[in-house]
Amino acid sequence: MKSRGRVARALFSIALVGVASAATAGVSMPEVTSAPSATGGDYLVFYADGARDAAARAVTAAGGVIESRDDRLGYLVVRADAPEPLGAISSVVGVTPDLPIGSVADAPLPARLPRMSGGAKAVAGEPLSDRQWDMRMIGATPTGSYAKARGSHQVLVGVIDTGIDGKHPDIAPNFNRQLSRNFVTDQPYDVNGKKFDGTCEVAGCKDPADADDDGHGTHVASTIGSPINGIGIAGVAPDVSLVNLRAGTDSGYFFLKPTMDALAYAADVGVDVVNMSFYVDPWTFNCTANPQDSRADQLAQRGILVGMRRAAAYAHQRGVTMITAIGNSGSDLGKPVKDTASPDYPLGAEKERTVDNTCLNVPTELPGVIAVSSVGPSGQKAAYSDYGIEQTDIAAPGGDVFDSGTSVIGERREILAAAPEAVLRAGHQIDAAGNPADASVVRDCQGGSCSYYQYLEGTSMAAPHVTGIAAIIISRFGVPGKGGLSMDPGQVEKLLYASATPTSCPTPRAYKYGTATQTCEGTGEKNGFFGHGIANAARAATVTP
Repeated sequence: MKSRGRVARALFSIALVGVASAATAGVSMPEVTSAPSATGGDYLVFYADGARDAAARAVTAAGGVIESRDDRLGYLVVRADAPEPLGAISSVVGVTPDLPIGSVADAPLPARLPRMSGGAKAVAGEPLSDRQWDMRMIGATPTGSYAKARGSHQVLVGVIDTGIDGKHPDIAPNFNRQLSRNFVTDQPYDVNGKKFDGTCEVAGCKDPADADDDGHGTHVASTIGSPINGIGIAGVAPDVSLVNLRAGTDSGYFFLKPTMDALAYAADVGVDVVNMSFYVDPWTFNCTANPQDSRADQLAQRGILVGMRRAAAYAHQRGVTMITAIGNSGSDLGKPVKDTASPDYPLGAEKERTVDNTCLNVPTELPGVIAVSSVGPSGQKAAYSDYGIEQTDIAAPGGDVFDSGTSVIGERREILAAAPEAVLRAGHQIDAAGNPADASVVRDCQGGSCSYYQYLEGTSMAAPHVTGIAAIIISRFGVPGKGGLSMDPGQVEKLLYASATPTSCPTPRAYKYGTATQTCEGTGEKNGFFGHGIANAARAATVTP
């Protein structure tokens, strides 16, 4: 896993940029007057506001071949021999390699879904609910939020991740197959021939939109919205609709174009809230002018910052509430000093470089994005969780195996959620007979069929708790809109913070995790460890604007 929880990473195949249909509404395809060069590579060329035509002329004059463009987010896809000539164009603000990620979704946008409602009522605990200390912490219980507000099928929750196993018995009832899309194509090897995603599971290497060959996305989706159905566990918002917006490879890498495609698609079809438990590869910190980076690398990082800011703004303006995991390096993101993990593609390309607070982690540090830190069962910030007074917005249970202050007895201290059986078999975590062969795996058999669950920890596991709570808020206050319900993301954010349990910095503020010290800055109302507090579903079920 990558450092955000770095999801199971799988890569993709060469993107067929330019293969588009009604699914890419807002994407314009100019006529290509000359065949793409067999040499060079594809680049995402971001132009300044209002400068599309000038940039296109200059790109062509510089020898680039425009293969497609996206007018929603302001970039051209250009085949060129090198990025530096493109970056020298005055109307261009960023040039990022279009790493191989597959074509955009190839199905038409669906019509508005019919309205459905799931009436809230008191329910008995699910078979594995006694293992869900995380749900008890946030009040997602039969006597808590489940009795008052469990979400609604009209609320569309997008999971931008490695995919969702839409056939899992504890996912399927809430899985929205019609809207789900896969924006990547598996790539068995990286550009240097090193094993990347491994053997493709399907012809063409493009997995269906109900598959997850890593397990990370399924775990996230389960925490958000596993239904109350007498099987396994229940999620925070067990009555919502789950939409797979796959932008992560089998090996858990999230590159720029599929991530932007997923966000723009979510906005276009009316998704209400998205969960983003990742950071955009290949740079942990994106710097615009780091003297230790080559000119090409500077341009690439500028492109990531420009592209993701535009994608996030596009989604936010169209009513998408965005939740992200803050990261798992145990670092103060407001005071970064070194980056030793970038670039992480191609494999083995990492180098050590000095960074500072002008270098940003995305999507965590984007405007309009809610960043979630992680706590263990005692409520203490997990040692691995990143933090920062500027960056942390809210906290949620993400697990911590080293949480020595916990009152949890006889339970694991990670988060239990659904896992794809095929992934567990491939990893030899269950045996040929289907029995768990790994202590992290739990099997639940009901009515003659079995489903599987796994304990994981990370800020990737914390973020979906907040996403589920956001979905509860939208189900209560949203109004009919595109796709289902609609609610201003700023109002959702305000109610998330108002319903959180205020949590002060530890004493002393310079808190020791073994030999490491992490310092919490801020007040009880807002601080670098917990943001506005620990998310609370029970309070969100009753909070008023």
